[in-house]
Amino acid sequence: MTVLTATRNRIASIDLLRGVVMVIMALDHTRDFFHVDAFMHNPLDLKTTTPILFFTRWITHFCAPVFLFLSGMSAYLMGLKKTKKELSGFLIKRGLWLVFIEVVVITFAFTFNPLYNTIILQVIWAIGVSMIILGILVYLPFRIILIIGCIIVFGHNLLDYPEAANNQKVGLLWEFVHHGNFTFINYAPNHVIAIIYAFLPWTGIMIMGYCMGKIFSPSFSSAQRRKILLYLGSGLILFFILIRWVNRYGDPVPWSVQSDSVRTFLSFIKVNKYPPSLMYTAMTLGPALIFLALTENTQNRITSIFSVYGRVPFFYYVIHFYIIHFLSMAGFFLTGCGTKDIVTPNFPFFFRPPQFGFQLWVVYVVWIFVVLILYPVCKWYDRYKSTHRQWWLSYL
Repeated sequence: MTVLTATRNRIASIDLLRGVVMVIMALDHTRDFFHVDAFMHNPLDLKTTTPILFFTRWITHFCAPVFLFLSGMSAYLMGLKKTKKELSGFLIKRGLWLVFIEVVVITFAFTFNPLYNTIILQVIWAIGVSMIILGILVYLPFRIILIIGCIIVFGHNLLDYPEAANNQKVGLLWEFVHHGNFTFINYAPNHVIAIIYAFLPWTGIMIMGYCMGKIFSPSFSSAQRRKILLYLGSGLILFFILIRWVNRYGDPVPWSVQSDSVRTFLSFIKVNKYPPSLMYTAMTLGPALIFLALTENTQNRITSIFSVYGRVPFFYYVIHFYIIHFLSMAGFFLTGCGTKDIVTPNFPFFFRPPQFGFQLWVVYVVWIFVVLILYPVCKWYDRYKSTHRQWWLSYL
């Protein structure tokens, strides 16, 4: 039998998985603000990285796809209690709200630039646009929605070939849809939009999550659901190993033999996130499905802690950025930086010069501190949401 929270009709394993990825996600953002090499070298660059730095970044690959997938799953479960019109309206309005939050609230949290010289479109923007599209698609038959999701997830890497043939010159619209990979678009003098997440492949992941939500409906028993999740999760992992080994399709950057076996393995699992390749999606969602299968009936002190974060993910996401950036600003002044260092020419972040930062162990200490101080805040807000029914709570 599916474990539900006592206060709300929620699926505990979904909250738990979401909470785990939210905690992991904070590690990557802490690294962005505190690691000395965060803006000097790519942590996945096999020529300059170390195994621990590589995995510090690599483990956070699971966060965005799992979050998009679970958002789609939650949308399906919400649809069990709403009409198609109600569900569509909610998804479209929430999607527009998320795009607004990305542009106004999250961009400022990242940059601390009140002039908004750089607007950053990352995961919240991708979720918002994907929700708008899903809000339109929910009127279609379930089978058609599933087919659309499969075509996007399994087929979008076919677009890599014409993009390469055109020397990556794909036009403004296509940068937003599929090609954008830290692409900077000038829209006014001294103002740019940074496209980090091109939305189409992420939309495919959300659609697949929506379709997977069906197995969490009352028509499926816990045993049936567990079996399906284990088969699909294991299948995705085997699919990743096989297709990645063939090295012909599924990721724009093939793996290669390196100077030693460790770096060869790192090359094998180094897959493209911007946009999420088929290999990236299979590598991350396969273990996520197995996690859901194995934790459905698991409740203990540890799972209850992680689930607190998972029940208020958007609240956690917004707050944690501000906490990390304020802590970074404190470190900025404590290390001797002054007002003359607040703004770096041609660099979007205030109070965070490219050369600023600490060793990796400091990143881990700050990350743990951020997660710990967020726990009572998230627990308070989760309790507030569970005992109040104001309409605006569904948007936070």
